[in-house]
Amino acid sequence: MSTGYLLRALWDEDQPATARAALQSCVLRLRRIFAKYGVTGNVIEAVPGGYRMNADGDTLDLVRFRALVRAADDAGDAEGELYRLKEALTLWQGPLLANVPSPMLHRDEVPGLTEERLRTLERACDIELALGRCRQVLVDLWETARRHPGRERFSEQLIEALYRTGRQSEALSEYRSVKGRLKEELGIDPGPSLQRLELSILRGDDLGPLALDPGLDRTAPLPGGRGAPALAARTEPLAIAAPAPATAPAAAPPPVPLAPALRPVPPVPSFTGRTAERAAINARLTAGSPDTTVVVLSGAPGIGKTALAQQAAHDTQDSFPGGVFILAMTREDGSPVTPAEALAHLPPPGAADGATLLVLDDVTSPDQVRPLLPAAAGSAAIVTSRRGLAGLMATHGGSVHRLSTLEPAESRHLLAAVLGADRVAAEPEAAAELGRVCGHFPLSLRIAAARLLTRPGLRIADCVAWLAEDLPARLSLADDPRLSVPQVFGGALRRLEPRWQEAFHRLGDHEGLLLPSHALGNSPEAEEALERLAEAGLLEEGPPGPYRIHRLLKIYARQQARERHNSQAATARH
Repeated sequence: MSTGYLLRALWDEDQPATARAALQSCVLRLRRIFAKYGVTGNVIEAVPGGYRMNADGDTLDLVRFRALVRAADDAGDAEGELYRLKEALTLWQGPLLANVPSPMLHRDEVPGLTEERLRTLERACDIELALGRCRQVLVDLWETARRHPGRERFSEQLIEALYRTGRQSEALSEYRSVKGRLKEELGIDPGPSLQRLELSILRGDDLGPLALDPGLDRTAPLPGGRGAPALAARTEPLAIAAPAPATAPAAAPPPVPLAPALRPVPPVPSFTGRTAERAAINARLTAGSPDTTVVVLSGAPGIGKTALAQQAAHDTQDSFPGGVFILAMTREDGSPVTPAEALAHLPPPGAADGATLLVLDDVTSPDQVRPLLPAAAGSAAIVTSRRGLAGLMATHGGSVHRLSTLEPAESRHLLAAVLGADRVAAEPEAAAELGRVCGHFPLSLRIAAARLLTRPGLRIADCVAWLAEDLPARLSLADDPRLSVPQVFGGALRRLEPRWQEAFHRLGDHEGLLLPSHALGNSPEAEEALERLAEAGLLEEGPPGPYRIHRLLKIYARQQARERHNSQAATARH
């Protein structure tokens, strides 16, 4: 390297008068450091006009990295290529030149080196997707896509991995997040490859297998559909996009028709418990009634209504030759989807070939459901709602299953299904305590299990102790705000009128989990408040017996009341 280059690397254009002498001192110190650590075969030598150092893979990570990438190119199979790429990527530890205060190096050298690493990481993720290891690669992709939002390829891989692991609504939400960011920051739409992937997800396409080309250019996008051989699971409802705001400069495009039906409907991953309810629902759906069968699943937020509905759809799909249709009836902002919007995503009357099964998830009122019920003989609808939907039962009949928390044994089975039986068996008491701390809510248990799954060295007992210090706030995942118990509880609460929200906060100060019918006083409004909260899934049972509030909801109510009091006190002081 020339002396001029080294001087710019050290001081850029602001070089002191003694720069050349200082450079010689730097080189001398480097030689001493190399000798101290036994680096004797790669000495720095002075040559006319600058300095030279002969580096090899034993002393310079960058040389070894490039050698491993070349070896990966020459590998005869995907496993061998992936092994060498991962070995190469382990050489990168932390940000590049983090302790080197050189504006010139960070401006001129770091971007190119970063590009080398990211192209290699893209290729490794492509191979993992092609080998069907979608769950394993998700952890890396979450972090990488967030760290490098300008590289659409990582976002595309993340969206595809989510879809292939049955998390369709999350995949669509991630796409919309990318689209919104690109539109806001750059005024552009996602690239054609991402748009094609979104369309495939909306249609429910099987993305199919990918034959990787070992000699594929690292800078080129992979041809065709990428990823694992076949769709492993599909357990999330199809989200209906919110309409464009009235102030948007251009009208939103018309909704893209969904797939004519889900076929086949995969099982819910690691589904456990609900044996009696599942059997009763399946029996009712397959009874062969000439009229439309309606089954309502109600209960508290996070209690597992959606999972049970989709598992029942999987169990009974062969009884519905016209197909299974799954629609989310609430947008991410909590606003309900109108029946007209939902109908646009369903086949017209008489178009389905036989009886159909319609799954309507997170319904807010009977009026959302009535216009959508299929009319073909033998058809059925599963409706999930935090409300009991008594009005729907009054006009159309059917059955209602009010879900409660899991039994302790069911919670243990769920943890074992997700974490592995051996890990749970190694800490049986801690696993039982984790179920109790999570309130035996399926959502809470899956969040805690996901935390443990991504931290193989974390003991269950340590996780329990950490969660218990701040419930329910710590029952959330940082990389996905929707997987958060406080968010889910808060979303249910925000759907209520302010006066009923205030009534819920007051319950946090009440002693015990059993609430007498006069828990908020003896006035008719207090009685109505308790009934409204029970109808919203935030309380259970009711007259003539006492109301009951789940422990996690009780803690949440107490925290919300405390925050509201502190906010009011701060406002009064100012």
